[in-house]
Parts: sequence; C-alpha cells; structure tokens
Amino acid sequence: METALYTLCAVAGWVAFGYMVRLQRRHPSRARRAICVGLGAFAAGITAAIPPIATAIDEASGLPNLAKVISHGCALTISANAEIMLLHFALPPARAAARARVWVRVTGLAFLVMAGLFAYTLSYDDPVLLTVEYATDPLVTAYLLVFLVLGFFAYCFDIARLCWGFAKICGRPWLRRGLRITAVGAAFALLYSTNKIVYLVGYWAGYQPTGERQIAAVLVTIGALLITVGLTMPAWGPTLRITRRWEDLHSYRRLEPLWRDLVAALPELELDSALRRPLTAARDIDYALTRRVAEIRDGRLALRPYSDVSVTALAEQFAERAGLTAEQRRATIEAAHLACALRRHDAGLAADTPQPADELHRPDDGYAGEVAWLTLVTDAYARSPVVAQTLAATRNRTTGDARR
Repeated sequence: METALYTLCAVAGWVAFGYMVRLQRRHPSRARRAICVGLGAFAAGITAAIPPIATAIDEASGLPNLAKVISHGCALTISANAEIMLLHFALPPARAAARARVWVRVTGLAFLVMAGLFAYTLSYDDPVLLTVEYATDPLVTAYLLVFLVLGFFAYCFDIARLCWGFAKICGRPWLRRGLRITAVGAAFALLYSTNKIVYLVGYWAGYQPTGERQIAAVLVTIGALLITVGLTMPAWGPTLRITRRWEDLHSYRRLEPLWRDLVAALPELELDSALRRPLTAARDIDYALTRRVAEIRDGRLALRPYSDVSVTALAEQFAERAGLTAEQRRATIEAAHLACALRRHDAGLAADTPQPADELHRPDDGYAGEVAWLTLVTDAYARSPVVAQTLAATRNRTTGDARR
C-alpha cells in the first residue's frame, strides 16, 4: 500500500514539475520559478520515500535512515518555498522579504539539528529507525518533533491560513481556486503531523499502536496531490475551454457596480445598451465582457480632469493603516480616485491638480490581467472601507469648492 501510494505521488510530482519547468522556460516569472523549485523538491523527496528506493539508498550508502533524512529535507524545502511564495503574495514587499529571511534561517537551523541527531544515531551499536516505532529513544523523538513541528505544524498552518486569506481577495479565478485547494492540502498535512504525534505519545505511554504507516501514507497522498494540483492550477486551469464562458460571465457581473456608476455619470460610454439584458450578455459573453472592460477604461480616462493627485496621499494613508498588500493598495487607491472623481464630476468641479495620465495602472498578462485588475478595483470601489474613508475625508473639500 505504501509503495503504491508514494509511487502515485512521485509520478504526479514529476509530471507537475516537468509541466511547470516547460512553462517557466516559455514565460519566465518569479512565482513559477518558486513553484518549480518546490515541486522539484517534492518529487525528489517522495521518490526517495518509496520503500524499495529508500531501502536501496540506505544499502548503497551504508547509512540507515539516509533516504528518510533526504525525504524530510525535501519536505522542509517545499514547505519553506511555498511559504515564501505566499508571503510575497499576501504582504507588502518589505514585510514579506523580512519574514522570508526569518523562515529561511529557522528552516536551515532546524535541518542542521535534524542532521546532527541523525549523525549521532549512526554511533549506536544497534541501528534505530527514525520512525514512531522507536519513539522511546529520546534522539528519535527529538528528530521527529523538530521535523513535525516545523515542517508540518508551523509551515502548513501558516500556508493554509495565507492561502485561504489571499484567495478571498484574489482577482484571478484560477489562482483563487488553486489557493483554496492548496489550503485544503495543507490541512491534510496538518492531520499527518497530528497522526504522527499521537502515535509518539502512544509509544511513550507504553502502548504498541499499529497502523501508523498506512494512515500516514493515505494522508500524505491526499495532501500531496491536493497541494500539487493547487500550485499548478493557475497555469493549466485557464486552458480549459469549458469553464471560460462561466468565468467571463462571473467577471462581467463583478464589474457591474463600477461600470453602472460610470455609465450613469457618462452615458456616452455605453455603446450597446442591449447588453444590459442578462440573456443577451450571456449569449455573447466575450463581446459583453470586452465592452464592459473598455467602457470602464474609457470612463477612467474621461474622469481624469476630475481626479485630484491629493487623493493618492489620503488613500495611501488609510490603506497603510488597514495593512493592505501592494496589489490591494494599488487597486484601492485607483478605486478611491474613481469614487472621488465621480463625485467631482457630478458637482461640476475639475481637480486643482489632475492626476497624470501615465499613472494609470496597466497590468501584466494582457487582457486576462486587465479583467482581473478591474475586478479588484471594482471590489474595492464597492466594499472597501479605505474608499469610504477617502470619500469622507475629501467631502469638505468638494463642498467648499462648490460653495465658492
């Protein structure tokens, strides 16, 4: 059973690694590079954990447990790599870099401790295995606790938390789904660690529980496959044609709050009023979404004379207090500009110092990136307390200008 499950994980890992490496060569990016490193470590580690291969490694080296130490080192590598990648997604760059350095140091120190404990066990007259069956040996227990507490509890808890939290504000549908699946996979990794620790306690208490390896193999397989699917889903998900129409329709609806207010203020933006009917838009959703994106962009340009540069400083101040990530902050500032510019337009008041045209954000990834960006802006426009605070803070200025 263990051999079959670990082989399945290894095959999935190497396939995913090959797919992401090929994609990285065609379209290089830091995020994909991080995923490639993580998947490579996972595939190598789970391959070394396949029982016949682990036995061959130990026999060839003459060092019992060497394959297990290699596998555990790879597990720490993929956990640290995923953590660092998510930190850069979820936090401002400076904070993400600082926390990443801490995790790298802690992980490196933990693995050195594990390697030292492993080396010490080689001096035993009778070899021990770094498994729960030998838990009554203090060195084995220490080794397993360092690995489980850091490699699974600390990392996987934070990975699950970051994935689930970032998915709530992520504008790209397939990235959002991948993050949620990764979070569920990390939860199964937490169960794997919990299972190991329960058995450790059982052996120390004088019991001889059985079945730990089978339970661990099942939990590792489920967790590993979910994490592999989740990390690669943003790359292959958008290529599934069957889901594109649904995604476009969902984006079309999410853009409505901002589009509706822009068109109400600037009716000339709307080229085809028939698209207001849901069935008409759904029948040709590609065209409907393209028009909605274009009209929002045209509205942003039309409101430029009413978009005051002072709004940027206010929105940045409120965004910093709210602890927003770099992407959230940028989207929220643009939403605040639009909300304030719409109010000035309705009052007939041009901005004292209009925002320069070159400050209009142009996202990467072409049209798909444009849609994702504008959905983030629209969400902030409709719901962000930062936008509401900026509107409140600039209300007196607008009122004062109107009185003059």
